[in-house]
Amino acid sequence: MSAEQEPAAPVLRVVTPDATPEEIAALVAVVSALGAGPEPAQAPRRPEWSAPARLVRRNPPHGPGGWRASALPR
Repeated sequence: MSAEQEPAAPVLRVVTPDATPEEIAALVAVVSALGAGPEPAQAPRRPEWSAPARLVRRNPPHGPGGWRASALPR
């Protein structure tokens, strides 16, 4: 390696010699989660009453009670 590409210094250093692999893994998980940054903003949901699918005409139900069922939501 040249002088310009020296390896970076370690971010974490374990000082306690009796640390278990599980403890080190938990420490790495917490520190990496802190450096993840903010979560991306989600797009606002469109209200159901203004959905384009509501503009599509459906066939009314057939048979007895069809007129009553035509007003009920599916």
